[in-house]
Amino acid sequence: MISVNNISLRYGKRVLFEDVNTKFTEGNCYGIIGANGAGKSTFLKIISGEIEPTTGRVDISKGMRMSVLKQHHHEYNEVTVLDTVIRGNTTLYDVMKAKDAIYAKEDFSEEDGIKAGELEGLFAEMDGWNAESDAATLLSNLGIKEEYHSKLVKDIDGNQKVRVMLAQALFGHPDILLLDEPTNDLDLETVIWLENFLADYDKIVLVVSHDRHFLDTVCTHVADIDFGKINTYTGNYTFWYESSQLLLKQRGDQNKKAEDKIAELKEFIARFSANASKSKQATSRKKALDKIKLDDMRPSNRKYPAILFNNQVREAGDQILVVKDLKKVFHGDTLFKNISFDLKRGQKVAILSSNSLATRAFYEILAGEDKDFTGTFRWGVTTTTTYLPSDNSKYFPDTDNNLIDWLRQYSEEKDETFIRGFLGRMLFSGEETLKKSTVLSGGEKMRCMMSRMMMLKGNVLMFDEPTNHLDLESITALNNGMKDFKGTVLFTTRDHELANTVADRILELTPSGLIDREMPFDEYMTNDRVKTLRAEMNGAVLA
Repeated sequence: MISVNNISLRYGKRVLFEDVNTKFTEGNCYGIIGANGAGKSTFLKIISGEIEPTTGRVDISKGMRMSVLKQHHHEYNEVTVLDTVIRGNTTLYDVMKAKDAIYAKEDFSEEDGIKAGELEGLFAEMDGWNAESDAATLLSNLGIKEEYHSKLVKDIDGNQKVRVMLAQALFGHPDILLLDEPTNDLDLETVIWLENFLADYDKIVLVVSHDRHFLDTVCTHVADIDFGKINTYTGNYTFWYESSQLLLKQRGDQNKKAEDKIAELKEFIARFSANASKSKQATSRKKALDKIKLDDMRPSNRKYPAILFNNQVREAGDQILVVKDLKKVFHGDTLFKNISFDLKRGQKVAILSSNSLATRAFYEILAGEDKDFTGTFRWGVTTTTTYLPSDNSKYFPDTDNNLIDWLRQYSEEKDETFIRGFLGRMLFSGEETLKKSTVLSGGEKMRCMMSRMMMLKGNVLMFDEPTNHLDLESITALNNGMKDFKGTVLFTTRDHELANTVADRILELTPSGLIDREMPFDEYMTNDRVKTLRAEMNGAVLA
């Protein structure tokens, strides 16, 4: 068990945590949520001992081994990939090296023999004989091919290094697992493997993630950081979100009787308890939900932006987009070819590719920013397209513009009140609108881009990784806005929930052609015939 007792953390006048008390128990996975800057990653560092709190302490049950997902891999540059993973269990690794050092001695003494015997006993107790095969299996499951296992960490690429660090954290079945954004740079198949791994994990897991589907799949509890406090609730992220929204609505309904509110809450809990049976965490989550006390539930204090796209300049006609034989080659590599399709009005299309360069090039071609391609495309005469790129740096040059002036440059209507209205929807109000655009964080820049997108009133929207840098509140608002939009959408995302709840058609760009299916995202990802086709067209060697 982890017990957090009266933890406070202050940086000068800024108070991040104040008198936090909570417990984390075995067999549960806790999703640590909170707005950007609330202190999610900092809290994990307090638990791990990397940061010392101003007051209070963290108590961990004796003998529990903790493993932390490390963000920095440079210390392992001269270590092989396989050894880096095994180092996740430092005690086991130290025993291995001590044992090997003794056997390497030329003048092996009787005392060395006794010590080696003791180490062999410890090694066997820790299942050391299976360490290399277990580490290799983890690496393979995370998409690191066997040919890379003996390479030095410095000799593999950045995405692979991220996966090696994740394998290191998972190695050896630690009693406490601390994971900060573990799905970063993972493809969808690997994320699904990690979801299954953690959903079956029987120890303590604390995880920070902006991926709602991931949180819903793995979490039995949500620990919400708000106003310097941490409140822990039973259930996954969706249960927390929907219950807090229900309670917020009830709080505003002055005429509703108390018994009606209680009945509504009971029905809500019962519905989620029934749905829990579909989850990998079914037993523990259903039991926990059944034990919820109504007094434990409370509305969230969070503010959600208002992302609303339906105020279109005009409604598009039936002819939206026709693409014929589109092909893109980049530095001698074919990103995609033989791309032909017609887009229908109102369709919401997830654009997939195993290569992010392909999807970026695809959007830049359709947006008229990339002229170096073959094939043709034609937008309908009634379409008005609006594009949100994955890299928005060119929209924020080094100028003295404040946010009002920044957004005004994209608007025909120059009135300040009009401009402030769109900024306000994305929670920029008061003096925040006078911030210089050059000092914005990644999340603030993305919210500015959303303000711009709403203001331009397009009837065809194109999004390339729109959840980058956004907090869970903004991602949820964006998801709702895209679902409610009456026009046509093309989008690429690593957010499973967004893809599954918005897309009604999937287009996958491959080096050998296009896969085009009108089906939900989850069905596309799990369909055996589609899996085989994807493997063939992406050049994979089939088993």
